[in-house]
Amino acid sequence: MQIASCLAFGVQLFRGVDMDVEDEGSDAENEAARPAWNSKLQYILAQVGFSVGLGNVWRFPYLCQKNGGGAYLVPYLILLIVIGIPLFFLELSVGQRIRRGSIGVWNYISPRLGGIGFASCVVCFFVALYYNVIIGWSLFYFSQSFQQPLPWHECPLVKNKTTMFVVPECEKSSATTYYWYREALNISDSISESGGLNWRMTICLLAAWSIVCLAMIKGIQSSGKVMYFSSLFPYVVLICFLVRALLLKGSVDGIRHMFTPKLEIMLEAKVWREAATQVFFALGLGFGGVIAFSSYNKRDNNCHFDAVLVSFINFFTSVLATLVVFAVLGFKANIMNAKCVALNTKKIVALLGNEVSHDLIPHHINFSATVSAEDYQQMTEILRGVMEKDYPRLGLDSCSIEEELNKAVQGTGLAFIAFTEAMTHFPASPFWSVMFFLMLVNLGLGSMFGTIEGIITPLVDTFKVRKEFLTVGVCLLAFFIGLLFVQRSGNYWVAMFDDYSATLPLLIVVILENVAVAWVYGTDKFFEDLKDMLGFTPFRFYYYMWKYVTPLLLILLLGSSVIQLGMTPPSYSAWLEDMASEKSLKYPPWGLGVCISLVVMAIMPVPVVFFLRYFNIIDENAGVVSTISYKKAPSPGDLVDSP
Repeated sequence: MQIASCLAFGVQLFRGVDMDVEDEGSDAENEAARPAWNSKLQYILAQVGFSVGLGNVWRFPYLCQKNGGGAYLVPYLILLIVIGIPLFFLELSVGQRIRRGSIGVWNYISPRLGGIGFASCVVCFFVALYYNVIIGWSLFYFSQSFQQPLPWHECPLVKNKTTMFVVPECEKSSATTYYWYREALNISDSISESGGLNWRMTICLLAAWSIVCLAMIKGIQSSGKVMYFSSLFPYVVLICFLVRALLLKGSVDGIRHMFTPKLEIMLEAKVWREAATQVFFALGLGFGGVIAFSSYNKRDNNCHFDAVLVSFINFFTSVLATLVVFAVLGFKANIMNAKCVALNTKKIVALLGNEVSHDLIPHHINFSATVSAEDYQQMTEILRGVMEKDYPRLGLDSCSIEEELNKAVQGTGLAFIAFTEAMTHFPASPFWSVMFFLMLVNLGLGSMFGTIEGIITPLVDTFKVRKEFLTVGVCLLAFFIGLLFVQRSGNYWVAMFDDYSATLPLLIVVILENVAVAWVYGTDKFFEDLKDMLGFTPFRFYYYMWKYVTPLLLILLLGSSVIQLGMTPPSYSAWLEDMASEKSLKYPPWGLGVCISLVVMAIMPVPVVFFLRYFNIIDENAGVVSTISYKKAPSPGDLVDSP
């Protein structure tokens, strides 16, 4: 009884004064006045483009490999059905029903919850700041791919007075690693050393923001047309890469390694937590982009079908990208293994007659020809068995395709180092490099369109400003703030924003969204609205998910994320030029302050709007933070007008 009383009090606290909502004009007038998608296909492509992003290509494969290979797909699919689809359906429904952006939607349901929409806008802005930098990096690599050989094909040579020698930093690492950290980023040794602007990346960032601005300036009328290319082109490239990779030696080794299930890992709580987090971010929940896009739909659109379709397209895209990544990495692992075998074979030949007896070498092995991996394996097994304790003194490196494939990489390390290295061994490598980085640009742009729409739509709905002026203003502001990310220390700022600006704030936002619909507005009433909208009653499954299961799972996910952050001191991976390697460094005190500030600033609108409404600093009946007018009514159950 006490729990029920507390819950009832909390719901009443959020509802505040009993209110009814009057739209500005009738439904028919809103339907006519609000822009609409030219076609259902355009809308689906927009949602797919927003949800399918860079994370599908460079994070999902890493998580799959790290968390049990093919077995990871089981918890991911379960959580997609239990958390992902219900919450995605919820956001599509409220956007389509209320036909406003995130600020207007949550003001509509309860004025005291209007801060949820502002929090979504802040998170979208933070994410857009660094996400477009990654698009800028991809544009730079794209522009450098029209060369034969590719500029990261081999280490550069420098000349002194008498000799030519390889750049030491490159010799200690690799050609692609050196090109990424020194040629592309010209990175500093720590976040405290800004190092000034990288002018090439500044130009690329300006180009990226110019593309976004031009594509978004007319809203969905302009971005919708771009979606036909930006959403479909990545699939063409992924399929081409898969076909090409499968024809390369070693690709099957990579795929076999990827999908060999490690079932025992499925019992670990960490696997389920990481799967839930990936589901959550893969669908773009909490950003406001999903709500913004769906707000331009007709009221009777079947958003349930859309939710299921887009969710499974997202899932199958992740699986397709995983196949491509590990087919290519399997090919790269075979190349690296062959180099290792050749190097060790030279060492063994040099030791013949001294450390190694000729009698220990199988007679069929011919050192004048290339020694195969199988023959090398047989030879080293004999040497290891006979020499035992003396074997380590030979100084042979460990050569194993499995070990190469176990070197898990994600994010920029996968796209700009591992994948670029693999492509240097492709026939016609410049062509594949152009295709790959053009695909990354399009994947990034699709997500950026949804992210910027999550900012523009609610602000236009709320403050009635010209969309063109607001779009240009937001893009200009973001570009100038984004100069922080194109300093020599910019990569460290990207990592900081990626780690701290979105994860916790978005979890809190989505928990509040779920509670607002299921408990403040009421699941029963929401089901009636859905029946009125869709023409049929959704499965009862969603009722229990929204009311009980997803809030509980989201709170558990939030708790585990907070614990994870508490157990792991904030740190970043710095590239040290002298060592030519990465090293984990702790953030300086001011860096910790920035990390905390990012989380606080993103969440701050929620309590601020709540207290402003609660203490009548902004009158709950006045609608100052919304374009909706409110008036007293018998009950909060009448919040949504009849069609």
